[in-house]
Amino acid sequence: MRLKAISMAVLCAASLTVVAADQSYPNKPIRMIAPAIGGASDIAARLIAQSLSGTLGQQVVVDNRGSIAPEIGAKAAPDGYTLLSYGSPLWLSSFLRDNVPWDPVRDFSPITLTASSPNVLIVHPSLPAKSVRELIALAKARPGELNFSTGSTGALTHLTGELFKAMAGVNIVRIPYKGNGPALNALVGGQVQLMFANSGSVVPQLNSGRLRALAVTSAQPSALVPGLPTVAASGLPGFESVTIIGMFAPAGTPAELIERLNQEIVRVLNRVDVKEKFFRIGVEAVSSSPEQFAAFIKADMTKWGKVIKDAGIRE
Repeated sequence: MRLKAISMAVLCAASLTVVAADQSYPNKPIRMIAPAIGGASDIAARLIAQSLSGTLGQQVVVDNRGSIAPEIGAKAAPDGYTLLSYGSPLWLSSFLRDNVPWDPVRDFSPITLTASSPNVLIVHPSLPAKSVRELIALAKARPGELNFSTGSTGALTHLTGELFKAMAGVNIVRIPYKGNGPALNALVGGQVQLMFANSGSVVPQLNSGRLRALAVTSAQPSALVPGLPTVAASGLPGFESVTIIGMFAPAGTPAELIERLNQEIVRVLNRVDVKEKFFRIGVEAVSSSPEQFAAFIKADMTKWGKVIKDAGIRE
């Protein structure tokens, strides 16, 4: 009985501590670290920060730090006052190069998924392929003759192409560019035949007829590009590649703060006006529990780590 009483007292004290932490947090501005200005991770961070500032009663300030954002986030104090909005480079960089100054599992506490966007398989109109099956047949009939443009090495536009090559068993040649913009321009100009481009960047070219879309790379059809079938349903069962953005805190951030932040951010992401704003920038607002996000990262590392290793990709 005495042990039971002691245990109950400890539990009550812990509960009071959590309540106190919830009631006092936040009592100063929160910094939300993001990549360079203008990208999807940055815009998503700004949309979330704007709404959180109102619901939390403290200013949430977006701090753009480019490619060093994860390193800064990893070294920040785990007190709930530094967050990180970032995508798959956070957990895939260690497969692409040595001496990455952060560990995606050890150094971060996932809070929630925040945004997703499929890639779109697009081709130049001169290419005589009107479907994924026709493209695969053409590539097999002309091995090494078809080129696909990509942004930087290891970017999802690149990795998606390598996944397609492996699953379809085709030999198409990668032509790298310094960014997704130049890679898309090369396709419009007919210098390459196809590309896996982010859905938000290709709508004008598709509407004008300068490019033709064959399929989306998500597991299910996407409202971002209505009417397009999935690659998986068009000849490559199981194929999926989606750009993901999420919110993190430094490892060691108290569980009650992670839970509080998850609840607040998920509430923001489920707002109709926020969903509409995300949609206008070419991404869909999504959310998850911290545990679901951690499981997603683990599975994504396994999947893309194999693609990177098998293709011998190094930055």
